[in-house]
Amino acid sequence: MTFLQRLQAHKGGLIQLKTQLYWYDGVRNEIVGRICMLLDADAVEDPLDAVARTAEAHLGMSSTAAALLLIDGSPQWIWITEADVELL
Repeated sequence: MTFLQRLQAHKGGLIQLKTQLYWYDGVRNEIVGRICMLLDADAVEDPLDAVARTAEAHLGMSSTAAALLLIDGSPQWIWITEADVELL
């Protein structure tokens, strides 16, 4: 089972973020170890997806996926790798 398939099977469950989130607006300061509800998961579809696949193949990085998480009461799409999260 792939990382994306495991995420999709875990919808409605909890995940723990093992890394800090980066916000483009730079306003929020994230807590490492935050526990969030996984609302949805999908393949990363963005022009930078090719960069992610290249990094996976050549640098040994884990799979990349987009996850819809409930963060501070608001649903947020984020990019995650297998190394970033723990399924609870």
